[in-house]
Amino acid sequence: MKTKKDKVTSLPTIKQVETERKRYRRQKAYNKALRGTLYVLTIVAAVAVLVATLVLPVLQIEGTSMEPTLVNGDIVLLTKTTKFGRGDLCGFTWNNKLLIKRVIGIPGDWIEIDTDGTVYLNGEKLDEPYTENLAVGECDVVFPYQVPPEEYFVLGDMRESSIDSRNTLIGCIKKEQIVGKVFFRIWPLKTLRFF
Repeated sequence: MKTKKDKVTSLPTIKQVETERKRYRRQKAYNKALRGTLYVLTIVAAVAVLVATLVLPVLQIEGTSMEPTLVNGDIVLLTKTTKFGRGDLCGFTWNNKLLIKRVIGIPGDWIEIDTDGTVYLNGEKLDEPYTENLAVGECDVVFPYQVPPEEYFVLGDMRESSIDSRNTLIGCIKKEQIVGKVFFRIWPLKTLRFF
């Protein structure tokens, strides 16, 4: 009967040692590549988050107040800027929400909206090819109305359903409320567009 002491230990052959070395080197190279890939992905994700929050915020449109220009589900990029002109689409904070509306009047402008929804800017009828139906909508502002300093008068393109500067609930938008200007629609792909 053989005991544990009688057990013979065999040494690996040179071929087995070389095979094991190759496997070890491949495993080490794989681990190094995996770590490098994870580092790169982490850095890319961090940069993307910083860009998305500091430079180009991304926003998904909810609701119909900007139809037909922007529809429910569209995804847009905003660009941080302090310069806004008439006709620009801007994103601003209101009641812990981010809303998108069109700048109609800049500081000092006089706005008037008649009973059929036609907008007059500084006494002249405003050409608005982006609206399909004019309407007075939810309006409790007394016209003519002068836009205060450092504020903007904004309207939604879907005038009959948009709650905007025509209503004192929102009123004119202060400059510090504005997050940015709509720069580019990135989704859906078939409607990619710069603004």
